[in-house]
Amino acid sequence: MNFISDNLAGASASVMQAMAAANDGFATAYGNDAWTKRVEALFAELFEREVAVFLVTTGTAANALALASLIQPWGAVLCHHEAHIAADECGAPEFFTNGAKIVGLPGDGCKLAPEVVTDQLARMRAGAVHQVQPQMLSITQATECGLVYKPAEIAALKQAIAPRGLKLHMDGARFANAVAALGCTPAEITWNAGVDVLSFGGTKNGAFAAEAVVVFEPANAGEMPWRRKRAGHTLSKGRLIGAQFEGLLADGHWLDLARHANAMAARLARAVMTEGKLRLAWACEANEVFLVLPPQAQAALAAQGAQYIAWSDGALPMGQELQTGEVVGRFVCSFATRQDEVDRLAAVLAAV
Repeated sequence: MNFISDNLAGASASVMQAMAAANDGFATAYGNDAWTKRVEALFAELFEREVAVFLVTTGTAANALALASLIQPWGAVLCHHEAHIAADECGAPEFFTNGAKIVGLPGDGCKLAPEVVTDQLARMRAGAVHQVQPQMLSITQATECGLVYKPAEIAALKQAIAPRGLKLHMDGARFANAVAALGCTPAEITWNAGVDVLSFGGTKNGAFAAEAVVVFEPANAGEMPWRRKRAGHTLSKGRLIGAQFEGLLADGHWLDLARHANAMAARLARAVMTEGKLRLAWACEANEVFLVLPPQAQAALAAQGAQYIAWSDGALPMGQELQTGEVVGRFVCSFATRQDEVDRLAAVLAAV
């Protein structure tokens, strides 16, 4: 029973078949191939507008390059203090932005509220040479605690930063899960709500190694070809990244995979809530379930070989602090998670 991460699942059969088909013969290198060109057109169709698309192989590269393309070295990126760009990317955003500061903010479930952002902006004086200048806000969809931003919530954040001219970045490592959960179009929770640049995740959702930086105003993407090359992500055999996205996006396959992962997480959350012995740390809104585990539950899971991650409790709502011995357990479902695995895990938890 492995629920550590959706990164641990392999690639979907459709993605592997698309890669195998692209592997035959010869093709133009460095992203000038037919697969990449078709995928760029697919992204424009998906988002219902012209976009600039840059394919890379890792989420860290996508996030760091997305930020670097729209910020200056003396700038600041506001984000949740547990956001991936702040806590899990080994300083890559600061490195690729040539030193721009990451400023972490609080928020339940790793979601940012407009008033928190507005308060922080008030502390950062416009034009003050002794302070970094806020230039971007970054949000994660779905968040590090598995919650999703609705279109109106994103628009409200954009409104909060608009007076200071900040750009809005979305870390969409689990973008597919959020779109599937909300039942909206990709456009509704990105550019239509004010997002300027998106890190579109594929690897957690059935790709082999495929991420994309999507810039919604192509005029803002002028530096990206050079930044991507300098970062070592202009692959000579770029067709194999393009092929992954072609297999992933064809016939809504990416959303089918995400819906399955979400459904498995919802099944686990329902089972736990029905039993009533454990509590959720946060609502299950995408493909992750966060459970508050007392010592006896931890022992039972260990005895059955259930694998999960003990997660940070830094974004718990006030009044829901952990008791002695408790941990927050993160259980992630993927496109490859089977219903019988979920039911087996639920049975272990029910027996605590």
